[in-house]
Amino acid sequence: MPDKTVSSPRPTRKLRWLIPALLLLAWLIVGGITGPFAGKLASVASNDNSSFLPASAESTQVQNLLADFQDTDEIPGIVIAERSSGITPGDLEFLRTTTSDLAGTPGFGPAVSPPIPSQDGQAAQVFVPIQSAGEPADTVEILRDKLANAPDGLTVAVTGPAGQVADLGEAFAGIDGLLLLVAGAVVILILIVVYRSPILPFVVVISAVFALGLASGLVYFLTKQGVLDLNGQSQGILFILVFGAATDYALLLVSRYREELIATEDKYAALRQAWRATIEPVAASAGTVIAGVLCLLLSDLNSNKSLGPVAAIGIVASFLASMTFLPAALALLGRSAFWPLRPKYAPETSADSGATHRLWKRIADTVASKPRAIWAGTLIVLLIGAAFAPTFKADGIASTDFFMGSVESVEGAEIQAKHFDAGSGTPTYVIADQPAGTAVLEAVRATDGVANAELITEGDAPKVVDGKVAITATLTDNAESLAAQETVTDIRSAVDSVPNADGLVGGTTAIDLDTRETSIHDRNLIIPIVLIVVFLVLVALLRSILAPAILLATTVLSFATTLGVAALLFNGPFGFPGADPVVPLFAFVFLVALGIDYNIFLMTRVREEALRHGTRIGMIRGLTATGGVITSAGVVLAATFAALAVIPLLFLAQVAFLVAFGVLIDTLIVRTLLVPALTLDIGRKIWWPSALTKKQDPDAAREPVLDKA
Repeated sequence: MPDKTVSSPRPTRKLRWLIPALLLLAWLIVGGITGPFAGKLASVASNDNSSFLPASAESTQVQNLLADFQDTDEIPGIVIAERSSGITPGDLEFLRTTTSDLAGTPGFGPAVSPPIPSQDGQAAQVFVPIQSAGEPADTVEILRDKLANAPDGLTVAVTGPAGQVADLGEAFAGIDGLLLLVAGAVVILILIVVYRSPILPFVVVISAVFALGLASGLVYFLTKQGVLDLNGQSQGILFILVFGAATDYALLLVSRYREELIATEDKYAALRQAWRATIEPVAASAGTVIAGVLCLLLSDLNSNKSLGPVAAIGIVASFLASMTFLPAALALLGRSAFWPLRPKYAPETSADSGATHRLWKRIADTVASKPRAIWAGTLIVLLIGAAFAPTFKADGIASTDFFMGSVESVEGAEIQAKHFDAGSGTPTYVIADQPAGTAVLEAVRATDGVANAELITEGDAPKVVDGKVAITATLTDNAESLAAQETVTDIRSAVDSVPNADGLVGGTTAIDLDTRETSIHDRNLIIPIVLIVVFLVLVALLRSILAPAILLATTVLSFATTLGVAALLFNGPFGFPGADPVVPLFAFVFLVALGIDYNIFLMTRVREEALRHGTRIGMIRGLTATGGVITSAGVVLAATFAALAVIPLLFLAQVAFLVAFGVLIDTLIVRTLLVPALTLDIGRKIWWPSALTKKQDPDAAREPVLDKA
């Protein structure tokens, strides 16, 4: 920070409070209009995998063709009942009357199957079609309520795709309530510790709330108009991302404002200087995150593709609120915002020289004393963690493993697998040309993992539509399992081997398989593109090539370390069954985009100081001045992402851990030790090829360069 001396306060201008007051009024209006939409996003969200696949996916093509063979507006709900001593006639009558009474009522299909006893006599199942239009989760809850008064000793559960949809809806129900409450409480608590003030934390949180309201209103409108596809995962990430980003930007502005209040007596002038110094790194940070998440638009999976603009809208809203509402509030509050520790006007005190940041001055001096030893030691530690990254299992999980803890659809699937062919009620479909229909049917039946297969008939003959026939196949494994997906892969190979069949394989299991394979494709495509985009943003910001390359390399290393540590924990004490392929993709996008923020905050300040004092002194002053605020920002962001773990879904719990742990590594190790030590060891060449590379350090004569031996 430049040393400033102000001999006398600037003359107070009348009505200087008017613009801040008008900005606050504008945000109150915006918040009043858009705020309620945060609680309405769930009503426009869809959690059906089939809606996320591209039209080119094989299972999507089958889904469209099946409309000519049967009513595909229904998804199967499976009522499974078990009595260890044997199903009684009374049990069967209860199942029959309860389910048949619902047939044809709103939300249910026109007919349900009769109760089907298992061969061992200990279980029975009923197939209940649930209409996909409207709210299938609500329909399943009606069914579950009807079955709640089962005879004593009879265990009844609703499973199948419809049961899973209902359980997903229940899990996501906490997003606009519990998640926001936990995230808000965590942020307020951390900010009270950081600021030691009862006022500033609530000003910052109100800014984040306004940002969330604006983002929610825009996302709701675009989803309602069919422009975006929103799901519960994107909704949860939006809430956390807005809270985390808005708080980070606020911390940077407030910290700089406090510095300026020490050097400048007039609060308006101090705020103006703080805003000008903050706008570039915050805009660069926001731009980097926006550019990174918009790379998701290249995804073939619609759920990934939609997260890009959803997250980008959240970052834009966070930037606007932090750079307009928050400055307006600070302008009106002035030094009172920091009560009871109001910063006093003391122009002789330089915040970035260490007088007000003693801890970070000591850290900066320590790093400067032995830069090569510090970056080498830090690098070794990070590489040890990164060595375990290849053991991270992200080849996909069964749909029944989506949930943390026990849910009814999973319990029901386990009961069904004990007593029936686990895939019954959730068939796999094959569409083929009619002349090859018999050969395709035989090929499907001969595939390992297929319990039985039949042609869809019309009367006594196969139903033929536009020269094609359809086959239903029941799998021996649970339709939501990875084993069933492997069977579908084998069926596709068998069908492809039939000459002139033009066969396509679809159904619930095929949808899960195509979703998994598309996720792997997206991960392999998007990660390199994100690296290129972020690198170009850093080059434009720092006017350098070497510095961005080093910053990006260190961020990628911290991601690899995070993945390695997560692999040890997920495969070991956490006992996770694996991870969806999209987990490392989301973690990478957010860690690179958000993790690079802290390097941006640091290096833009270092460059500012280096222009006046040279690279070495610039790094010491930059780390001293920004150390506290960046650490606080990292802790806040890590804590807000960790709040995602309150939603009982494996995907969100894994993303929460990866992002939170990765942000802490970026904040506490990479930005504090590795990047400063590398910069100090490389010296002014870090800015190559900009003019700073050739500029001699003006402080070099007074403070000799340290030996790098």
